[in-house]
Amino acid sequence: MAAASLYDASREDLAALMAGEPAYRVDQLWQALHQRFTPIDKVTTLPANLRARLAEDLPESLVWAAESTDVTGETVKFLWKLRDGGHPIETVLMLYPDRATVCVSTQAGCAMACGFCATGQAGFNRHLSAGEIIEQVVRAARRAAEMKRRVSNIVFMGMGEPLANEVAVHTAVRRIHDDIGISARHLTVSTVGIIPGIRQLATWPLPVNLAVSLHAARDDLRNELVPINKRYPLDALVEACAEYLTERRRRVSFEWALIDRVNDTRRDADELARLCKRLTPHAHVNLIPLNPTPGWPTRGSSAARVREFADTLASLGVNATIRRNRGTDIDAACGQLAAGQQITPVTFSAGTSGSRREPSPPPS
Repeated sequence: MAAASLYDASREDLAALMAGEPAYRVDQLWQALHQRFTPIDKVTTLPANLRARLAEDLPESLVWAAESTDVTGETVKFLWKLRDGGHPIETVLMLYPDRATVCVSTQAGCAMACGFCATGQAGFNRHLSAGEIIEQVVRAARRAAEMKRRVSNIVFMGMGEPLANEVAVHTAVRRIHDDIGISARHLTVSTVGIIPGIRQLATWPLPVNLAVSLHAARDDLRNELVPINKRYPLDALVEACAEYLTERRRRVSFEWALIDRVNDTRRDADELARLCKRLTPHAHVNLIPLNPTPGWPTRGSSAARVREFADTLASLGVNATIRRNRGTDIDAACGQLAAGQQITPVTFSAGTSGSRREPSPPPS
């Protein structure tokens, strides 16, 4: 048996475990797992003894530890422990009027060491398997269903660097597309600028969206903010993005966390505009104030300064969007996923910043 957990199992793995059962049982189980997101012990189309055996042989890989909901009720953060060793990871479900998005982790921790990112500060434990990535989507989709919502978008922007774990991420993307049924147009893979991974991404059959965490448009500053820039500097990164555009014909997004008086000046806007114009008309900038994290002394730009920066980019012909901060009060916003902190129960009441639930029992 090749798979160690439920969502790492292929149809062939399931068929081997269900040898002697009617062939249609495999399809029943596959559809229940990937389209209805049913826990294996509740797939009532299967006999009870078969369900019990499969649940023992193929456990889910994520052990639910806690769940936090922001004050709006629109952002939910899940803390999981990986069954094989207890490493913590986090997943975020974000509800919008027109869509429900899941932000998935691809590694337990991260080796990229970006100082303003809590995950980077925490260090690296291990890569996640494709099944562990897929299961985050499934478990978040179950929670969304409780809220009468259907997950429609997946962003690979949680803990870890997706293109440092490219093989597993590629497998997960294919399965999310083929088996869960979310189109490539609604799948976004983020990277801090791993050039070999971007070039590999351009060869994938599915034309997913590419988002590059840029944060600076000159090498000396980006070397400080995003240390991998020393290996893959900006000229080479822009060239790789241009190759991706030529191959995939899909827009590249640049993520820019605005840090007060660090990368929100007129000089930074001019440099970013020049960089974007090298990819015109297929580059877009997402702006967001830096979210607070322990161990990073600077602060995010003010709302007025963010607006000013966006207006400057617009005047320079750059297509830019100011992204709304989601889940800051529960450490679920961009750059805040650490999964290592002790989660303290908080009783929700009007005027508090959010609610947190202790593990009793896990949602299903």
